[in-house]
Amino acid sequence: MDFNSAGCFASHQMSKLDLIICGGTLVTHEGERVADVGISGGQIAEVSAEVASRSAETIEANGLHIFPGLIDSHVHFNDPGRAEWEGIETGSQALAAGGGTMFFDMPLNSSPPTLDAASFDAKLAVARETSLTDFALWGGLTPNNLHCLESLAERGVIGFKAFMSNSGIEDFSSVDDVTLKEGMKRAAKLGKLVAVHAESDAITQELTQLALAQKRTTIRDYLDSRPIYAELDAIHRAIQIAGETKCALHIVHVSSGAGVALVASARKQGVDVTCETCPHYLVLREEDVEQLGAVAKCAPPLRSKSAQDVLWRYVESGEVRTMGSDHSPSPPAMKRGQNFFKIWGGISGVQHTLPLLLTESKDRNFALQAIAALTSFNVAERFKLPTTKGRIAVGADADFALVDLNARFTVRAEDLLYRHSQSPYVGRALTGRVVRTILRGRTIFQDGKVVAPPMSQFIKPQS
Repeated sequence: MDFNSAGCFASHQMSKLDLIICGGTLVTHEGERVADVGISGGQIAEVSAEVASRSAETIEANGLHIFPGLIDSHVHFNDPGRAEWEGIETGSQALAAGGGTMFFDMPLNSSPPTLDAASFDAKLAVARETSLTDFALWGGLTPNNLHCLESLAERGVIGFKAFMSNSGIEDFSSVDDVTLKEGMKRAAKLGKLVAVHAESDAITQELTQLALAQKRTTIRDYLDSRPIYAELDAIHRAIQIAGETKCALHIVHVSSGAGVALVASARKQGVDVTCETCPHYLVLREEDVEQLGAVAKCAPPLRSKSAQDVLWRYVESGEVRTMGSDHSPSPPAMKRGQNFFKIWGGISGVQHTLPLLLTESKDRNFALQAIAALTSFNVAERFKLPTTKGRIAVGADADFALVDLNARFTVRAEDLLYRHSQSPYVGRALTGRVVRTILRGRTIFQDGKVVAPPMSQFIKPQS
């Protein structure tokens, strides 16, 4: 027997593997263990204490933690049509810099939105050409495209996204309860999940118009116009409709523990409903919006410390099933203005989901395996991805984020891979640096740089 140059054990037999990752601590939804991972043909061929085969390449991972590649189920890369806001090329690169190996792109804010076969085909063509990582695509659910849901399902959308309040985009209309019910009926027949942006349009519009009529346009006025009870009202109605139609429902970017409580209660009563939250609701609060300004504006807005503490308790208990960044960038000019209501609402965060969660885990009852579940395994399971995604196991795709948990760094604008170098996390000290991202056995990001050309695959949910 002998050892290769990286120190991993190797037998005298002929080379059988393309890559061996040696000595890292594997982190899965089930726990942690130190092991070697052997990779062949882009998939995991062996996981053991010591892989006894030669390989064409070896990565020494002693001291590193190996997470399954992050699957971000909620991004707005705005391609095609608004690529100047971000674009799939830069968005997927930023995702990879944060340990991500797959994203689900929302039907807006691309132009046109993904509402029919033609718009889906246009987005798919761009993604196949420019995405560094694997991807799935959402379809939209609006009053104007109910007749298109079947063709979108045939093309392999991950599900349908609806807004229960104004989307902020003219060509993506919000749904009333009648439209949402009809859409859920059709989605259920097609075996597709429906995701909703849950804020009451009636409540938010009334409070917004009242503020504007009184010429109250400050950050505080905007925060007050989107209260938690507007979110709870919409979540409650969406759950009722999902229960009546037997449609799988996913509430996106829940900002409050009270919202999660509604979901948890409905699930106990047999409704097929889950929810996600986002890192910004867990690490930023309403006073951060007042300090940072428009770069931290989003909808639902950031909440108070007391509301955040309750949300954290539900995250720690496992009632929040998935974590999405809700990366929603825009050109800097759209983040400026005196009237805070008119400023674009969206947070750029896809690059730092994992480091943010790792940093928070230091001081909370939040194990590494819970992070792996939230950002990968649960996502794959909820959205019915092939079993090759979201896990570290023989037969799965070799998608990994290699992380130095002891590395501390400060987020700098010059290190952001977004099209526009803006983020509410600039200047924030984080612990847990992604040193390498591997997609199907090939390194795509290493030591701060993208190191591979686009090599994406379009991933459809299993029927």
